[in-house]
Amino acid sequence: MKILRVIASVDPRTGGPIEGLKLSANAMRDDGHETEVVCLDDPAAPYVASFPFPVHACGPGTRRYGYTPKLARWIAQNGNQYDAAVVHGLWNHASIGGWQGLRKARLPYVVFTHGMLDPWFRETYPLKHQLKQILWGLAQGKVLRDAHCVLFTSEEECCLARGVFRGHAYREQVVAYAAGEPPDEAEEQRAAFRALLPAVDGRRYLLFLSRIHPKKGCDLLVDAFVDMAGAHPDVDLVIAGPDQVGMKAELMAKAVSAGVAHRIHWPGMLSGKAKWGAFRGAEAFVLPSHQENFGIVVAEAMACGTPVLITNKVNIWREVLETGSGLVENDDRDGIVRLLNTFLGLPDGERQSLGHRARQGFERCFRADAAARDLLHNLRAAKEGAM
Repeated sequence: MKILRVIASVDPRTGGPIEGLKLSANAMRDDGHETEVVCLDDPAAPYVASFPFPVHACGPGTRRYGYTPKLARWIAQNGNQYDAAVVHGLWNHASIGGWQGLRKARLPYVVFTHGMLDPWFRETYPLKHQLKQILWGLAQGKVLRDAHCVLFTSEEECCLARGVFRGHAYREQVVAYAAGEPPDEAEEQRAAFRALLPAVDGRRYLLFLSRIHPKKGCDLLVDAFVDMAGAHPDVDLVIAGPDQVGMKAELMAKAVSAGVAHRIHWPGMLSGKAKWGAFRGAEAFVLPSHQENFGIVVAEAMACGTPVLITNKVNIWREVLETGSGLVENDDRDGIVRLLNTFLGLPDGERQSLGHRARQGFERCFRADAAARDLLHNLRAAKEGAM
């Protein structure tokens, strides 16, 4: 099959959706299927040129929503070159403009919501939700209504999405989702991370690797670390990721006032060998999110045999518990304090066993070939249904 992916951006800093796209597309390529991407990026953006699949960049569009008439026009003119399409994400012009172009091209498609129907957003931003309900009725709901099916990456995500918006019924399908598997270069990867952050060389550390953002619970993590730091003086905290909303300064000030600033490290966004080395060297990976659709970094940590400490708002928390890959708690201060103290209070052998089970859990739940298989099944069904 020749497949078109429609997504707002191929910028790796945008997080999990673009990483998942690359992983499933790579697995599909191994089986002889082609993937191309159309997006709202500026064609001159360096990450467009370096992307491992052909990219048709139709931007730049307006700053927040990304509107540009080029997207729908390009899809309408070129859609006949493809067998089916995948729309990634909601609430931006890649989704709605993509739908407009796909309808004109009569190209069948499926939609990944990537957690954007989670009720957490309704409860946290009620005024914005009212505006979204209007947009849902006018256009966004129609994108899902007209899709062959709407794909969810866990039963939890699928159930949470029901009833969040009124109108425009759609067909649900839960599919496997992929996380990257590290290259077999463990010592090189560990060395790359130590070279990037020599302050943790020889130190035990907990790792947070994601966007520094209120949704991710970074403040809860710093508070919990302050609480347990005295009892575990040999353990540091690494908070790695882009600071997209200016939250880092507030967190650093909190660490300074608590006297633990020298034990919290901020290497920025990690990639390549340094990223995998950070996972491999960590005592555990911590993601205290208030809302997380899949948490691809959780599965990446599991792939490295690293225990994961997450909240029950990360939608793969059931899989983590069922496979014995880590610990799960509530997304509040007391919950994260319990999470860290419980893990660090375990005997060495039990912490090592969590790591072994984490790797086994990755093999069972999050391999790229399973995700590609499920997606191809639905794309074939979409193509056949359109005939």
